[in-house]
Amino acid sequence: MAKSIAQEFTKGLWQEIPPFRLVLGLCPTLAVTKTVENGIGMGVATTFVLVFSNILVAALRKLIPSKVRIACFIIIIATFVTVVELLMQAYAYGLFMKLGIFIPLIVVNCIVLGRAEAFASKNGIVASTADGLGIGIGFTLSLAALAAVRELLGSGSLTIWGDLSFQVMGPSFKPFTFMIQAPGAFICLGLMLCLMNLVGSK
Repeated sequence: MAKSIAQEFTKGLWQEIPPFRLVLGLCPTLAVTKTVENGIGMGVATTFVLVFSNILVAALRKLIPSKVRIACFIIIIATFVTVVELLMQAYAYGLFMKLGIFIPLIVVNCIVLGRAEAFASKNGIVASTADGLGIGIGFTLSLAALAAVRELLGSGSLTIWGDLSFQVMGPSFKPFTFMIQAPGAFICLGLMLCLMNLVGSK
């Protein structure tokens, strides 16, 4: 049975939320979630690419030959990644420098290419927009949640944007700096995946 537009949107917020359900896009998830700012920035950039690449793939799906569809999808995705890069350099240069190589690597993010291949190439523009927006917001929430846990335990504070930072823990708190290092990202992600599976099984 075909899903409604609302269902296509909301599935990305829980049922197919990356990286906790689909377990996709783990490279940026682990690499950029030292602060909430980085997590939200990466999520918004990916959402932009997801939505607009889905729209264009859906619009051109009957014109793209099946034998070269993956190459065409990558070209479409790379175009919007370039737009994101230029916009971030112009309006959020500090965040752009923090995210570094992971912005251009959105081109090969399996979430973006996966939605183009599995959904946008088979559905209309409205449904593909809802799918991309839902998956993108779900990805952003995932990164923000993981970053919040890591930053809170690792430094006792939450950095929302630029200099906007809040010291949450009291002066007696001893930061667990392991959490903002690479091994801490794996452990935190594993524990959150476990929690999601436990909640989802109820």
